[in-house]
Amino acid sequence: MTELLTAAQMRAIEQAAIESGEVTGLELMERAGRGVVEAIFEEWPELAKTSHRAVVLCGPGNNGGDGFVVARLLKEWGWEVEVFLYGEPEKMPPDARANYERWSGLGATAPLIVGALREAINRSFENFEEETVDGWVQPASWTQQTVYIDALFGTGLKRPFNDELLEISKEWVDSCYSRGVAVDLPSGLCADSGKVIGRNWLYSSLVVSFESPKVGQFLDFNQYDVKNIRTVDLDISWDWDLRSKAVKNLEESSVELDLNGLFENGLQKPLRSHKYTHGHALILSGGPGKTGAARLAARGALRIGAGLVTLGVPPAAQQEVASQITSIMLTRVEDEAGLSEALKDERLNALCLGPALGKGDRERALILAALEAKRSTVLDADALTPLFFDEADALFGMLHDRCVLTPHGGEFARMFPDIAEKLNAIPTKGPAYSKVDATREAAARAGCTILFKGPDTVIADPDGRCSINSAHYERAAPWLATAGSGDVLAGFITGLLARGCEPMQAAETAAWLHVECALSFGPGLIAEDLPEELPKVFRSLGL
Repeated sequence: MTELLTAAQMRAIEQAAIESGEVTGLELMERAGRGVVEAIFEEWPELAKTSHRAVVLCGPGNNGGDGFVVARLLKEWGWEVEVFLYGEPEKMPPDARANYERWSGLGATAPLIVGALREAINRSFENFEEETVDGWVQPASWTQQTVYIDALFGTGLKRPFNDELLEISKEWVDSCYSRGVAVDLPSGLCADSGKVIGRNWLYSSLVVSFESPKVGQFLDFNQYDVKNIRTVDLDISWDWDLRSKAVKNLEESSVELDLNGLFENGLQKPLRSHKYTHGHALILSGGPGKTGAARLAARGALRIGAGLVTLGVPPAAQQEVASQITSIMLTRVEDEAGLSEALKDERLNALCLGPALGKGDRERALILAALEAKRSTVLDADALTPLFFDEADALFGMLHDRCVLTPHGGEFARMFPDIAEKLNAIPTKGPAYSKVDATREAAARAGCTILFKGPDTVIADPDGRCSINSAHYERAAPWLATAGSGDVLAGFITGLLARGCEPMQAAETAAWLHVECALSFGPGLIAEDLPEELPKVFRSLGL
């Protein structure tokens, strides 16, 4: 797990480090600028071999100061560098102003206006060679490549772009994306939510973050356009108790990025164990023609290591299910009485309801019976809003702390309409209300763990613990958007609950493994492939 910081937390940490005497603001700015240059050369190694060209946009704050350091370092490397400043130098913070003056000894700084930026972009294309092949003129190569560096606002933006900046952003989007580099955060995005503050932002293919990634870098759809993110260590080697105090003084709970699942309890099975040692999961199925989703969930639960998995099936679907399963068991569950009878077996320690379960009175009664049993329970799909559309509070009153709810965006909005309204509102200032805020609020209201699905899956428990399972950047797995993949995820969580994981841990580990299976399999993935890829993923982890 990696700690993710809000903009306020990052400012507090930097300020505490400066006040401790460990480092000065100027030294931090120098380290940041040097880290950006190193990140550029790591991302595009060919650019380090000879001199090229950079266009640097500097803002009026400390992010702009970082930009002036980058400009100076590239100039010293032998690059041709054009620098534009949005704002007035005399109004910049002292450290940023100092770096502006250091740059001024090497090169000029032009005011950032649309026409001037357009001319700078057009000059990039003067370095483009063409060749004629079979009578046709074709692109050949760049004699000098241009890197466009966005050091306008970073994490400091709190208001929308004005009309002038909107025009600048349009020029940037059209020409600068493929070699665009954002210093800390693409300007126009909220560091805490990933949302656009206003109407536009500066697209960049590389984002260079400092010290720790920011929460907003792993939330919302805007991050999909970023090809890579690199984090620069500012080497703030001061007292970690002081750092922790600086963050806690903000009364903000930490958010973690789930990088490699939680395996401290081990997913290996001890030599001296038997099937019941690893739990017995019961997954309820829908009726005839609607059993596939539950079978996918059951397969996921079994593959992730539950000792036994049983499908609870209505009588009319028994033959259909029996013809499709082997290692998964089957029991007849006609109604809530049948479920209560099955649950007399105390070894059934984890339940899953929802995948294609159905939307009638029978299903509602089954959900209530399952919740009354107080076993570890995953509620997914049909077990969420369709049955409790106008009475979510009735469902919340039945939930307990061993439950995990797994809504997608639409289900979340129906269960928590007021929270969703805040989340979906277009922000006019920052920091904006984020998916992290929404999931935490929902978990506190429901009194259980919430896994809010998406490429930016957010998981929170009622105590405010929160993590993001990100499928961005190098972990992007768009082929997970396929029918049934959510059913498999519900099964993964159920299997881990059966094995004794706590709800938060089960949700985090399942979400991480879900993405790992997709990355391992690759394009062409269908839901049935996910459980079958688990053994390969486990072997790669040394389990």
